[in-house]
Amino acid sequence: MLVGAGDIATCTGTKDSATADLLDGIAGTVFTTGDHAYDNGTAEEFAKCYEPTWSRHRVRTRPTPGNHDYYSAGATAYFDYFGHRAGAAGKGYYSYNLGSWHVVALNSNISVTKGSAQERWLRADLVANPANCTVAYWHHPLFSSGAGGGGSSVRPLWDALYAAGVDVVRDDSTWGVLKLTLRSDRYDWRFVPIAGQTFTDSGTATCVDPRPSSAPMSLARNTFGRNAP
Repeated sequence: MLVGAGDIATCTGTKDSATADLLDGIAGTVFTTGDHAYDNGTAEEFAKCYEPTWSRHRVRTRPTPGNHDYYSAGATAYFDYFGHRAGAAGKGYYSYNLGSWHVVALNSNISVTKGSAQERWLRADLVANPANCTVAYWHHPLFSSGAGGGGSSVRPLWDALYAAGVDVVRDDSTWGVLKLTLRSDRYDWRFVPIAGQTFTDSGTATCVDPRPSSAPMSLARNTFGRNAP
């Protein structure tokens, strides 16, 4: 199981408490797609805003940073808070295996241009880990109907992943978490809203390999869940 969201905690709201409550009832690995502690990702904001809610799931969290985490120079508070779970400090990209799936966590706040260290690492990682099914997540979407819109800067990462196939679900007005049930050759998804909200979405998709000797890919991004206004 893989479950999580992005835009998580603020000291002026309660939606982070509501989504943390959802996680209490969902087993598995927790992913985050950035902007953990508003507004500036400081150590104080992590302590006062993120710590009272999502921190109880920290031991099972595999995070990626957002731009608000980088409002503190070098996202130092973010890397200090999550430690080795966030990957190497200053990089923030890494991969791990979850059952038969390969999971890639990327950092869209540093260079992602073609030929960059991260882009080269991603291509090498996909070759070195030819799992039947692979999922990747990061903060900035290439396509978005939300107020912030998408951004072309992450296209090199998208291009490195796209050839393996992408499946995306979209909603930007409901607070909740995305729950992915990872099976050997497919995955089930369900968007779980917080109490009092009604939007939901669910379905099943099969891992598809469009190229010989490549890992199928489904892409989970921060568009799946939103926690902070």
